[in-house]
Amino acid sequence: MNRVEPYEHRVQYYETDKMGITHHSNYVRWMEEARVDFLSRIGWDFDKLEASGVASPVISIDVKYKGSTVFPEVITISVSILALKGVRLTLGYEMKNASGKVVCQAQSEHCFVNGEGRPIRLERECPHFYEALSELMASQ
Repeated sequence: MNRVEPYEHRVQYYETDKMGITHHSNYVRWMEEARVDFLSRIGWDFDKLEASGVASPVISIDVKYKGSTVFPEVITISVSILALKGVRLTLGYEMKNASGKVVCQAQSEHCFVNGEGRPIRLERECPHFYEALSELMASQ
């Protein structure tokens, strides 16, 4: 599987603070938007994943702010798979403005659980999704 195209987000006016820059909390929201888009682009919409009995809650987030963004900039968010081990998945995010400057770098760590909230090994419980993630990680 080839590299997944980046997600684009246009900064909204309501996402800015009194100083006219994007409030820091919005970057985490953009990570989720990009993650949902990323899964969709590899054929695993959230609906499909949940229908297969798998949920993937966030267990940690690490965000490094490198620059400011403002309304109405378009931010390009690239998502990559950093690690896929047992019940955990680590994703990396790189956000760039229109001039290509990195404005944020982040990681999110997720676990995989079943409908009862119990941890599952993705390779065993949802092998097609595991294969899609593994192939993409190998091609990055």
